[in-house]
Amino acid sequence: MDAARSWEEGTAQSHISRGGEGRGRASECRDCSFLSLRLSLCYTSVLRACHFLSMASELSKILPRVLIVSRRSVRKNKFVDFVGEYHLDLIVGYGAVPVIVPRVAGVHMLLDSFEPIHGVLLCEGEDIDPSHYQAEVSGLSPEELEEIRRLHASDTAVDREKDSIELRLAKLCLERNIPYLGICRGSQILNVACGGSLYQDIGKELSKSGGEAVAHIDYDDYDGHRHPVRVVEGTPLHAWFKGSLGEGVGTELAVNSYHHQGVKRLAERFVPMAFAPDGLVEGFYDPDAYNPEEGKFIMGLQFHPERMRRSGSDEFDYPGCPSAYQEFVRAVIAYQKKVNSSTPVPKGLKMDRAMEKKRKIIVRSFSLARDMYASRVVLPPSEETDLEVGAEFLESNMALSLQQENRLKQMGATVRNASSYMQKLKMNEERETLARNVMGKMSIEQLSELLSFYHMMGQICSDVLEIKLLDTL
Repeated sequence: MDAARSWEEGTAQSHISRGGEGRGRASECRDCSFLSLRLSLCYTSVLRACHFLSMASELSKILPRVLIVSRRSVRKNKFVDFVGEYHLDLIVGYGAVPVIVPRVAGVHMLLDSFEPIHGVLLCEGEDIDPSHYQAEVSGLSPEELEEIRRLHASDTAVDREKDSIELRLAKLCLERNIPYLGICRGSQILNVACGGSLYQDIGKELSKSGGEAVAHIDYDDYDGHRHPVRVVEGTPLHAWFKGSLGEGVGTELAVNSYHHQGVKRLAERFVPMAFAPDGLVEGFYDPDAYNPEEGKFIMGLQFHPERMRRSGSDEFDYPGCPSAYQEFVRAVIAYQKKVNSSTPVPKGLKMDRAMEKKRKIIVRSFSLARDMYASRVVLPPSEETDLEVGAEFLESNMALSLQQENRLKQMGATVRNASSYMQKLKMNEERETLARNVMGKMSIEQLSELLSFYHMMGQICSDVLEIKLLDTL
């Protein structure tokens, strides 16, 4: 702000100087007034910017951190990492800071460097390597697998590094009860991390079961495609969308869908929250790890509520669409508070009777020394020995540097000699009082002669001292 003020004053002075060269006073005044207004507005903007940056700096120190793993793509023949901005907007909007974990080689071994972790949000990405869920027999022929790779080329390219990072983060959340929200692939990661399995291709595998066919992805209408899901009552998902649901069989939502894989065998700890007409689990959570107010949140959604928006608008399809993010961040904030408040407080040492008695004597010794300095009261001889305990305690502390040890010994000596010091101080005060009484009876001439005498003696002492110092060189 000082720099902004200096710049304002300097620029104004420069303009005024130039304005006086060849222009009339009226024109100069108009120009100066206009410039003054511009500078005032500029200066105000600088102040606001400084205030905003200061506020942002403070917020960055206190807001909880949510880790999000990036996805790799190719742009201009180079790999780039990205995260969908809808996720970031919602996390920031509800009061947390998104921390992007780059999908690069070796990061899965560096996750400790991203501490503190108050929440994890995992979202889109490629298919998970089937080896992570024990490659349960899918019954798909090599020809079918090749067709799947051709139809879903952007998803079937397995990213093992991303798998390693996200599975480690998911297991970390499960071990430490860190809030976790999985969207699309993130829900599949969560299920696999807990021992569940996936369909390698929903269209191929579920069609063989004879169930109702559901299109879970439509490349021709990517963001506009919807399919119905039945929401299970008594679940968080039902609570969020309750105002948009009917009763009984009418408890359905139209959700978006961008996947060709999904939950096959749901891990035992989870409870389904929604089903597609073909029976696919579209959402699940851990009821024993769900209480946002207490910092508990473990959930997976196969659809993307953050992208369920009306065509050409940022308006959500349903009022409940952002609720998953809102409740997730609420849990993240509560988790941060819980972690910050759980710092262990060292317990006091337990002492036996002898140690406790010695401690009290030492405390009394220091208290006496403090009172002596504060009140300038001389201790009676019977209590002077109590000061020795404090002095010995200070001098006996050997786990210190030589400088610290010497300092403590000086402090000990000070405590030990406190009584004699106070006596000397009292004697000096008595002498000063006596001198004042004597001088009070002297005449002005006598006092002037005495003052001149001491001035002369001071000058003589100074000269002699200077000569002696020169002789030592």
